[in-house]
Amino acid sequence: MKFEKKFLAVGILLSLVYFLTRLFHLTIVPVFCDEAIYIRWSQVMRAESSLRFLPLSDGKQPLFMWLTIPLLKIFNGPLIAGRMVSVLAGLGTLIGVWLLSYLLIKKKELSLFASILYIFTPFTLFFDRMALVDGLLSCFGIWFLIFAVLLANSQRLDLAMIGGIILGLSLLTKSPALFFALLLPLTIMSARRPLGGTKMKMVALLIFYWLVIYLFGFAIYNILRLGPEFHMIAIRNKDYVFSFSEVLRHPFSPLLGNLRSVAEWYWVLLTPPVFILGILGIPLLIKKDFKIGLFLLLWWLLPLLGQSAIAKVYTARYVLFSIPLFLIFSSFFVSEVFLFLKNKIFAVVFLAVVLLLPIYQSVLLLVSPQRAWLPRNERSGYLEEWTAGYGIKEAAEYIKNAVKTQKVLVGTEGYFGTLPDGLQIYLEKIPNTTIIGIGYPIKEISPKLIDSLKDNRVFLLVNDTRFLVTSGNMLKLIASYPKAINPESQAREHLLFYEITH
Repeated sequence: MKFEKKFLAVGILLSLVYFLTRLFHLTIVPVFCDEAIYIRWSQVMRAESSLRFLPLSDGKQPLFMWLTIPLLKIFNGPLIAGRMVSVLAGLGTLIGVWLLSYLLIKKKELSLFASILYIFTPFTLFFDRMALVDGLLSCFGIWFLIFAVLLANSQRLDLAMIGGIILGLSLLTKSPALFFALLLPLTIMSARRPLGGTKMKMVALLIFYWLVIYLFGFAIYNILRLGPEFHMIAIRNKDYVFSFSEVLRHPFSPLLGNLRSVAEWYWVLLTPPVFILGILGIPLLIKKDFKIGLFLLLWWLLPLLGQSAIAKVYTARYVLFSIPLFLIFSSFFVSEVFLFLKNKIFAVVFLAVVLLLPIYQSVLLLVSPQRAWLPRNERSGYLEEWTAGYGIKEAAEYIKNAVKTQKVLVGTEGYFGTLPDGLQIYLEKIPNTTIIGIGYPIKEISPKLIDSLKDNRVFLLVNDTRFLVTSGNMLKLIASYPKAINPESQAREHLLFYEITH
């Protein structure tokens, strides 16, 4: 009873700390390009039920957007609604890290350390607060592994069915979920003993239940065939990954370059102490428990190698689903140090030293993300360039006031992405407002905007790096919204908000 109360108290405390770190200043990072697209899709799908498979038009699976729809009814801010899906998914991953680590290694201290590292690691903190599908994929990935391990140790049909459902939901989230299906047979390594009688009987039962998992998983995935543009998933995947034949022609390109990127993301976003402890924890766990250590290593490493070998486009969030497993290695090393250091004071000091840099970087992400240590490409994408939506919400508030007296038309650079989608999510239900994309770069004032002056107040929203108009006689600058400074060139991009006048 005392253990149960203590366990419950620790769980509640960790959950409170998790929500504090995930909800504090949730919108301090502006809307990102892909967030704007996903949230806009969710708004359109909510308004028109016949478009519930709209993301397929761009080759994207729609589950994240489906989950965003009910939250749009609860939260006034569309960005908050979208990011809350990731916050809740992150909570699921946190619980999964606790359960999986205990299920495999049977050490309460290790599970506690793994949970603490998950909460304070900048990698997970950053993406748990972004309306991107990768956090949801990470949640499904760890829970699929939990049920697959349970199935390997207790061959039961209900476990296989639940595992199949989770696999199906993963496939409805993002294509890399296919790695979960491919790695499923590895879970036989986690079996402690053949519960079904002889070893051959256990293997035969497992193969049967794996088939059940595949049946459920791919049956759920085929729901997407109800959408008229299901074929776009395969077409758009070609824009992001090399085919198998292409990989064979150049096996080390992009593999080596992508692996270097992965190493940088792990080093920076996990922080060096957590990364080093994880690397040290791998051989230590294999030495202590060869089967479980090798199993976790393969489940963590093989998808990284696979993605790195085929990815044309690669960013840190694409490897987010691998982070929970790596944190188990880090926490295993911490738990072994705790056992070695008999003096509790020394052990607590060691843990404090390990957590010092992750907590510091996490605090910066919460209060001043522009000062946080981020990989170069991640910083530029989320904080510096056209993909970073600084100023969009402020421009939307100005437009909301302007439309009270006259109809408004807004022209934006581009047709898809941060603009115009980022503006549309904030002006979805504002009447007498029209938003149109006019392409980029903008070299002249579009005749569409000039012609609209007869009946509307007309505005233009454009990033200064894409604005090449030399004569500004018709332009009245309302505001210039600065983005983060490029630390290398010391240059700073701005979002320019103009009104077009006669």
